[in-house]
Amino acid sequence: MATTVAKLGIKRESGFLYYLDKKGDVSRVKMMRGGGRQKKGRPQKVEKVGVERESGFLYFIDKKGNVCKAKMARRGGSKSTTARRKTTARRKTTARKKTARKKTTRKKTARKTARKSARKTPSRKTTARKKTAGRKAARRR
Repeated sequence: MATTVAKLGIKRESGFLYYLDKKGDVSRVKMMRGGGRQKKGRPQKVEKVGVERESGFLYFIDKKGNVCKAKMARRGGSKSTTARRKTTARRKTTARKKTARKKTTRKKTARKTARKSARKTPSRKTTARKKTAGRKAARRR
């Protein structure tokens, strides 16, 4: 799965994070721990390698201390080009076949009568709340 790029045999110290920097050299930085603020440590060069990176690969330092690379997993990369063409053709045909739905229309008179009946019979709780709110506002003044 992973291929070795450079055999270095780096001995790791606990409390440090080892990585491949932008120039392709192995660097380390002190790991941050929880709890409070800590000083930001400067990265230290462990060894100069000068690895040239390829796009689509992940570079890391393995347990033995060697620089390795592995192909990055990408979503949907396993499909062939013919399968992609078929799915796009299917999408186009289904898009054409869809029709607009008709809106269901309710009668206006039914809505109006429902509103009027709701206005005529207010519940006791709502009227009691309105009265107490008015009293509270009068007390504040």
